[in-house]
Amino acid sequence: MRVGVHINRFDHPGGGPALGAELAAAGAAAEVAGVSWLSVMDHYFQMEFNGGAEAPMLEAYTTLGYLAAHTSTVRLGALVTGVTYRRPGLLAKIATTLDVLSGGRATLGIGAAWYDREHHGLGVPYPPLAERFERLEETLRICLQMWDPEDNGPFEGRHYRLAETLCVPAPVSTPHPEIMIGGGGEKKTLRLVARYADACNVIPSSAEELRHKLEVLRGHCESAGRDYDSIRKTVAYTGEPATTGDLDGFLRDVEGYSKLGIDTVILCPRLGATSAWMERFTAPAVERLAGLD
Repeated sequence: MRVGVHINRFDHPGGGPALGAELAAAGAAAEVAGVSWLSVMDHYFQMEFNGGAEAPMLEAYTTLGYLAAHTSTVRLGALVTGVTYRRPGLLAKIATTLDVLSGGRATLGIGAAWYDREHHGLGVPYPPLAERFERLEETLRICLQMWDPEDNGPFEGRHYRLAETLCVPAPVSTPHPEIMIGGGGEKKTLRLVARYADACNVIPSSAEELRHKLEVLRGHCESAGRDYDSIRKTVAYTGEPATTGDLDGFLRDVEGYSKLGIDTVILCPRLGATSAWMERFTAPAVERLAGLD
């Protein structure tokens, strides 16, 4: 298994002026440690469990572009973009730009969105859940059409209509940037993974729950005629050992994941500055997880 890191707090002791240097240092530390994935939150407001809306939060794709300039090997993405945050054509253009400027290292992480406060706070429409999933599927279709050089539009959907799905320059990644759908919903989310995604990300509470979610995904793949093994499986690890630096505790929590086919465990430490933590924790975690394969 490989190791990823998800940067989800920006409350650096030095405040906003220190964040640029810290993120550059985090990118460098991630690559020295052998981390394969580096992601940031995509939210307008910080989460309640991370200090609430008054705590610092950076815009995701601006941050990823900055990280692209300070890294050369690690894959970059948002974990995950809410489908309601940006119009689909613009989102495809943003993800393409990240892919081009990073040399083909972009992943479009996407989900149905859920944080109503930030939508209402900044005046962004927040449709009912069923409609958000409809919009998610249309957005996936639009992105794939925009990344198809043989199909420049139009797109006619229930919620979105595009006269021209032009996307120039094209992505560097072939056939297109990786699509990762986040979430473990068994009726809708995992069905969309089977139909559209190159990768999935779930947040399991146990190896048993993870096993169940993957079996549900396998069933959706069989129904869709999709090769289950072609989907890269990742988990977001939110356990306390990642934050406290308890390597043995972390390994106990994830030791069964490799047998379930998990490609990457994405660490989600609740830290305002991660570069020093990466030097202490992620390098040995990368080595130890590789030994579990």
